[in-house]
This record gives sequence, C-alpha cells and structure tokens, in this order.
Amino acid sequence: MALDEVRERPTWPRAVANVPVTKSAAGADRVKGDEPPGMDFLIVVGIGLVVALIAHLLNKKRKEAIRAYASQRGWQYRPQDPALVHRWSSPPFGVGNSRRAAEVLTGEFHGEQAVSFDYRYSTGSGKNRTTSYFHVVGLHLPAPLPWLRLTPEHLGTRIGRVFGMQDIEFESQAFNDTWRVQGPEGQFPYDFIHPRMMERLMQHDAVGQRITVEGQDIYLYVPGRQNTERIDEYLNLLLGVVQQIPRHLWLRVGHDPLAPR
Repeated sequence: MALDEVRERPTWPRAVANVPVTKSAAGADRVKGDEPPGMDFLIVVGIGLVVALIAHLLNKKRKEAIRAYASQRGWQYRPQDPALVHRWSSPPFGVGNSRRAAEVLTGEFHGEQAVSFDYRYSTGSGKNRTTSYFHVVGLHLPAPLPWLRLTPEHLGTRIGRVFGMQDIEFESQAFNDTWRVQGPEGQFPYDFIHPRMMERLMQHDAVGQRITVEGQDIYLYVPGRQNTERIDEYLNLLLGVVQQIPRHLWLRVGHDPLAPR
C-alpha cells in the first residue's frame, strides 16, 4: 500500500460519566458529592448556633437595660410575678397557656403606683405552637372603677357592629371613627368619656393604643417585648387619662380626689 494512500484515523475522545461539577471556594473544579458526609447538617447546625448566640446576647442586653432602669428610678425589679398573670381578665390576659409575667418593674410615677412587665402566653401545640409577647404598663387607681375598654376602631370592628358587636357611640363622629369603647350599660361610659377626655384620647400618643380600666387599675398593652424607652410615654398617657376622670365619678366609688392624701 502506498504511503500516500494511508489516511490518519480520527482520534475520538473517551466517554466519561456525566457527573456534575461544582466550584470550590478556591475556584477549583470538584465532583459534586465529594463533600464530607454530614457537611450540610453541620452548616445548618452552625447557623443555628450563631442565631441562638445572637438572640441570647440581645436578650441579655435587654434584661440589663431593664435592671438599669429600675436602679436609676429606685424601682423594684422581679424576674417574674405569677400574681400578675391572674390580676386582670381582659386582653391580653385570660387566654392561652404557659402564661407568664416576667421582668417586672414596680415603683412610683408622679405619686401613683406603676408597673411595667413582659407578658406572654402560648397557643396550639407541637409544630403549631405559637407564643405571643406583650409589653404591659399599668397604674394603680385610688379606688375601683367599673370596667371600661378602649381599643382602636378599624374595619373589622365596624363590620362587627353590623352583627351586634358592642360599641358605645358618642356625639363626636371623629372620636367614634378612632375608638371603640366597651363598658357597662348606663351613664358611666358617657361620664368617663366626656369632651376633655375625648380631646386627650385623640392626641397622637393615645391614638392606636389599647387601654383598659379593670378593678383598681388602668393599663395598656402593646405587642412585643418590654421597651424601657417607652415606659414613661405609656405611663404619661395613662396618668393623663386618670387626671381627666371627673370628681363626681370618684365620689360615687368613695374617693375624693381633692381630699388630702
């Protein structure tokens, strides 16, 4: 056979398995699946530990701020107070389980006994278990008053009125559009919510809050953990409401606000 008749045979690439390739942190190619066994699990655990550590440090800092607030004001601090869990029956109390009042601060605020604390309860169980947290702030009243609750008016409560939900109406439509008032039948709610009280409740620090008069206390609550930077604001609001309660209502329950203490 002549040399010029010899044709070079083509060289075909060898077949390789179709294995996915990934880039390593250094940029080198490696076959997926070469990671050490359990690497994904270790990464998840590591992230969880970091998140838990951050949450622990933030919670520790928050508790230190609460203790510092008590020290600066000369108030008392208690890690928890089981009696507060059962002191009131209006929201957010009286529902759920695993109820707890913690990081409790008590002291005097402009001559009145005040309290501020974390409140929590849980609902559901297992994977459906949910824990709700609230910051509760209250003032002790000089005498018990009939129950009264003020909450923000919204679309849901307006619809509820159509189906018989209790809501006391007042002469001011602007007030009715802002607040939902619940209380006993009779004259008390109207004596309590007089024009000057309406004016106080329409101020920016009051609108949107949830205020309850129950027994010998007035309190408000907001979702979330206790925030020492807001305690004075909330107490000033409650004190402003108390100062607007007319004398004749106090006299009905045996207290004269003009009498020397």
